[in-house]
Amino acid sequence: MVDEYQDTNFSQYVIVKQLAARFENICVVGDDAQSIYSFRGANIQNILNFRKDYPDLKTFKLEENYRSTQTIVKVASAVISKNKDQFEKNIFTNNDIGEKIKVVRANTDNEEGMKVANSIVETKMREQAFNKQFAILYRTNAQSRALEEALRKQNLPYRIYGGISFYQRKEVKDLLSYYRLSINHNDDESLKRIINYPVRGIGGTTMDKLVIAAAEHGISIFTVCENLREFNLGINAGTSNKINDFVVLVKNFGLQVPLIDAFELGNNIAVNTGILKDLYSDKTPEGLSRYENIQELLNGLKDFVEQKRSPQEEELKAAMLEGLDIEPTDLFAPEEASSKLRTLG
Repeated sequence: MVDEYQDTNFSQYVIVKQLAARFENICVVGDDAQSIYSFRGANIQNILNFRKDYPDLKTFKLEENYRSTQTIVKVASAVISKNKDQFEKNIFTNNDIGEKIKVVRANTDNEEGMKVANSIVETKMREQAFNKQFAILYRTNAQSRALEEALRKQNLPYRIYGGISFYQRKEVKDLLSYYRLSINHNDDESLKRIINYPVRGIGGTTMDKLVIAAAEHGISIFTVCENLREFNLGINAGTSNKINDFVVLVKNFGLQVPLIDAFELGNNIAVNTGILKDLYSDKTPEGLSRYENIQELLNGLKDFVEQKRSPQEEELKAAMLEGLDIEPTDLFAPEEASSKLRTLG
């Protein structure tokens, strides 16, 4: 007896076929229309080819829907009817007709998120509704970023079920830690998080030595890494070279901060650290999801930087590219920078 047969993968298919090989006393329950999710490598052909594997099978169709309104059932059936390979079914319900389905078009994921958040705000004001009366369903983990940002902008508290907030996911925090350390070399927590990710052969014992040395001298761990030869930590030459490579990598990102925008820097970090390659090589559903999350973070950065900069910021960036004497921190105080530029001019 196999339930949710549309969600079986190749290995499960082989196991089931072997178990039923002698007597063919097998019963499976499933819905080919639910196989769009490809859950954990599910293969839709397992259920579609079941008749070929067992020509004498008996089929029992459960066609009445007890949950949804007639409108939802009709719309879903209309969409599913376009599938090339499927079992013919006539899904129906005796429930009420229900409300009409609204289709909203959005040009970007951020616009979609804002439309959803604005709709919640309007409904709360119009119907005196509570936050707990609203739920947002989305298809993939990566989609939560635009929705979360839109809800935050509208000061709408939310809770994610069956997952964690976009900016709390490991791969997102890893990339952001590279950002933080590139800007602030004294950020010990970010350094601890990424010094060996992706794996570069700097183990826990070495990390303990770096942390102790930093604490004893009242300096940051990065400073110890920069001046490793001055500390007699007993770290072998191979590991020392790896630490030095890490320092050079982070410093290089730091030099890019005032010269390129956040999206370009994020893309450089994702590529040059090997984060993208590491996630892309993991072909499990979880690995693909993590890869999509990094891509979504970069998309968010791109949307952010494509917003029109102020004239002072454009002037400042041009001046820095020309090598004028402007501090990187002036990027965050464009009016002060503009004054300096006029003085230099």
